[in-house]
Amino acid sequence: MRKTTLVVLTWLIYAFSFAQVSYKEISSSRLSSERKLKIKLPKDYDPKADVKYPVIIVFDGDYLFEPVAGQVDFQTYFDDMPSSIVVGIMQGEDRFYDAYYDPLTGLPTESGLRFHEFVSEELLPYIDKQYNTSKFRVAVGHDRMGNFINSYLFKEDLAFQAYVCISPDFVGSLNSFISKRLELFKDDIFYYLATSEKDIPEIRESILVTDSKIKEVSNKHLTYYFDDFESDTHYTLVTGAISRSFDKIFDIYNPLREKELEEKVLPYEGTLDQYLIDRYNRIDRLFGIEKEISEAELEKVAKVAEQREDYKSLGKLGKLANKLFPETLLGTYYIAHSTEMLGKIKKAKKLYESALILDDATNINKDYITLKIEELAVALVDVEDEELEELKVEDDNEEK
Repeated sequence: MRKTTLVVLTWLIYAFSFAQVSYKEISSSRLSSERKLKIKLPKDYDPKADVKYPVIIVFDGDYLFEPVAGQVDFQTYFDDMPSSIVVGIMQGEDRFYDAYYDPLTGLPTESGLRFHEFVSEELLPYIDKQYNTSKFRVAVGHDRMGNFINSYLFKEDLAFQAYVCISPDFVGSLNSFISKRLELFKDDIFYYLATSEKDIPEIRESILVTDSKIKEVSNKHLTYYFDDFESDTHYTLVTGAISRSFDKIFDIYNPLREKELEEKVLPYEGTLDQYLIDRYNRIDRLFGIEKEISEAELEKVAKVAEQREDYKSLGKLGKLANKLFPETLLGTYYIAHSTEMLGKIKKAKKLYESALILDDATNINKDYITLKIEELAVALVDVEDEELEELKVEDDNEEK
């Protein structure tokens, strides 16, 4: 039933998304002609708003635009990636000339170089001028254009920060230099590469060699992902690769998942409030998107803090929650719970009591807080009885 629902939902999203596609022409001095574009804006796009959107440039837009635009709509529907502007370049019969390359280097030359400059010097500035774009751009290419988009890696000023190379037909010595180039970046760079068992043999072999070289690169600024699909062909792997590449490139945009909690949050050196702050600052820095920390994510990180008995982090998460959600009792609860775990029962009780004037949080309400207050009241009586007993013992000793 769930699978059927997802299929129907996917179909509806695809159908709706293509109703929003606009077709434009851009005049190019580099190409001495006009080039047709397909452009898909986010459904909530407002030209007057301050919101900025990543840009996804789809080469071979004649056939690759629709699966990319559909997948973007699908993943943004579930908030798995940010809303983005998708631009498809119609190449048609010009495709061979657009991808024209030097047989030795594999880099574009003559008509290929002109097309390269059209994209970086004319198309991208045009899109930036027309729409609310962020600085984060993704290049998507398949086959010959999968090889072509790598040429932008070798420019001093990067036109793209992420590269989706789907079964690229590497030519010349280009693939030998990709790994060397990826070693040198000092800013965030994302590189995705895909092939399949039934891919064209010579293309697959070249991709596997390239993958092995990139995996040897040691660069903290590089985020690299590789997929080797089992039963797909050179053409059927496209849809799976698009989905996987966006899932990986925009992984940090996703809400916290179990894998990240186990591999990054749990062993984090420092207080866990800082992990969350740094994570969301990076989303802003990368994508130009100010995404807010959710209550659910605060709760997940708070559980990790308890798991590692890190009550300092728990208290700081409480202060962060008070800043983000001042009207709810979530932050006060974490501070009170941290204080309780540190053995400061009287102070913890007062903090819990102060939470009763605030609104309920999603998963913590005043009824639960009241139970905590009652528990601590009993604990305080026991503590006072112990203190009285200790005083009595001291008095008896003095009399003796």
